[in-house]
This record gives sequence, C-alpha cells and structure tokens, in this order.
Amino acid sequence: MEKEPIIVINNVLKEFKNQIVLNNVNADFYMGKIYGIIGRNGSGKTVLLKCICGLLNASAGNITVNKKIVGREIDFPQNVGFIIETPGFLTNYSGYKNLKYLASIRGLIKQDTIKKTMELVGLDPADKKPVGKYSLGMRQRLGIAQALMENPDILILDEPMNALDYDGVNEMREVFLKLKQQGKLILLASHIHEDIDTLCDEVYEMRAGNLIKTKENLRKICVK
Repeated sequence: MEKEPIIVINNVLKEFKNQIVLNNVNADFYMGKIYGIIGRNGSGKTVLLKCICGLLNASAGNITVNKKIVGREIDFPQNVGFIIETPGFLTNYSGYKNLKYLASIRGLIKQDTIKKTMELVGLDPADKKPVGKYSLGMRQRLGIAQALMENPDILILDEPMNALDYDGVNEMREVFLKLKQQGKLILLASHIHEDIDTLCDEVYEMRAGNLIKTKENLRKICVK
C-alpha cells in the first residue's frame, strides 16, 4: 500500500496588494524525506513555508497537513517545528531560560528534554550568558533547538545554516540526517548548494512564484 503524503499543497495562490507571490503551487511531501526548496531572494520560498506553518493564509487553494486544512480546519498544524527568518528571543534570559519559557506554553516536555536538545545543537544549557550577548551563530543554534525540542514529526527550516561556522554547519547536517532516519519530514529552504546536495532527497525550485521539481544545476540556482 502506497504511503499518503503528510503535506499536500493544492493550487495555492498568494497575493500581496495584487502582486502574485505564489502562483498555483502544487506539491506532495512524505515522511522520512528531506525536501530542498531553492530559489533566489524574493522568489516565494519563505512565503510558501509560512503558509504551510499557518503564519500566512493562502489567497486561494489549500494546504493540508496531517489531513487537516491549514487556516480552515486548524489554525496552525500540529507536530510541526520550524525556524523561519531570524529567531526572536528574550535577550535578558539565558538560552535555557528562553526555551524553558517557550516549552511552558504547551507543557509537552520536561527540563531534561530541553537540556538534551541544547546539547544536541552544541549549546551548554548551564551557560548563564543572556541571549543578548550570544553570537549570531549561537542564536541560530538556539533557534534550531527551539524547532526540535518538542520532537515534532515535521520540520520546516528556512535557511537554518545562516551564521553557522564550518563546524556548526556539519554538526547540523548530521542532526538533520539522523532525524530523517527517524522518519521525520524536513522541508529545507537554502541558497547553499552543499546543503541541498548533502541532505535532500528531492529538490524544488521556486521561480517567479512557481514551484518546479528539479535536480539540475544546483550550483547555479542556489546563489543569492
């Protein structure tokens, strides 16, 4: 029996002030795979990811996650972790304290899980340094930890390697590949062709609001 897609994008149109950003986008995404979404700045990658997460509503068409239509049957899809654009944190709090506060909103995880997730992404949960004094790379790691800490089945990652150094990039690649082995679904938007080549099972290009399946010319396409 063939698996059913966990995310279904059906004829999605998104307009801002009569400007079409997503133009009848269609795609099916399955568990246990990493999908790359590439394209130049302003091509619609982030808008598409925000629509999947429920942060924006489609102007027409629909997006189904776990068999529920986002924005109609459910405001925000369940069991989804995401990092989109620059993560925002309370700058006077430590990284651990930030994640502890965020985890308390839903109450799904214990403190040990938060600490283990921070260690997984290369952060020390005992570090009392306020996030306001974090480097950009440390903030990015904390954002990834936030996306991972509740053990979601689906991860939506918009440029997750931003501000990471060479070692950090390699560490996060290993983390994402392990999550794929656990059966997670990962949508990864990146302009870094090595991320796409190393991580992704299938690759889509956003081009002028259209989503096109491709595996070719990644080095040329993945340029800002």
